[in-house]
Amino acid sequence: MKKKITAIVKLTLGLATVMLMGACVSNPDSSGLEYMPDMYRSPAIEPYVDYGQLRNVEDAEKTMKQSALTPPLNVIPYIGADETDVLMSLPYFRKPNITFKTTHGLVGYEFTNEDTYALAKNDKNPLILTVENSEAIMKRGKYLYSSKCMHCHGEKGDGNGPMMVSGAYSGVPDYKTRPDLGDGQIFYSIYYGLNSMGAHGSFLKKKDIWTLVHYVRQFQNADYGKFNADGSVAAVAAPDTTVTQE
Repeated sequence: MKKKITAIVKLTLGLATVMLMGACVSNPDSSGLEYMPDMYRSPAIEPYVDYGQLRNVEDAEKTMKQSALTPPLNVIPYIGADETDVLMSLPYFRKPNITFKTTHGLVGYEFTNEDTYALAKNDKNPLILTVENSEAIMKRGKYLYSSKCMHCHGEKGDGNGPMMVSGAYSGVPDYKTRPDLGDGQIFYSIYYGLNSMGAHGSFLKKKDIWTLVHYVRQFQNADYGKFNADGSVAAVAAPDTTVTQE
């Protein structure tokens, strides 16, 4: 009997050793083979996961379906206690014109019959440039512009981006020829889209859009965002307009 127990123990230890060694892999970034993944991997749907291709396994049925859903209307993220940042994270107070429901496929918005793009001309950028923050804002603006705008609007904002040169799109303006645009109109066109341009409000924070407004102003005046030795503003690309709401 004792020999049988000893043999069983040895066999069990041997099998356990084989299983443990078999779970090891050469990839240093791998956690090894998973025998009971449900114990530590959530079965719930998670945001920002492409369920059409998970763990190198493609699910053709889910490939063309959106995994990360758009948050409910007027939901805002928690971003801290800075008053300016909090105000800029609040829902955009201007509603899209009813025509945008058809022309730009906007879904889940409250629409209006007013020409809100024209009304936005008098909206002032709430992200104020100062000597201390100007360089950082423009650096952030360049990053955003390069990744989200340059393919159409061009590196210099002249409307000669690769998509325009290829003939895929047309009608993108040269910002230098549009000094009449108000801060709010630039914001509005990025947020909701305008003409052939699609809406970017679903994947750009309002603060980032206002940052882009500053960066675009540089195309209209090379001295925009720069300051004199006494701290005064070197140049303003557009007239100071009425502050309506952040």
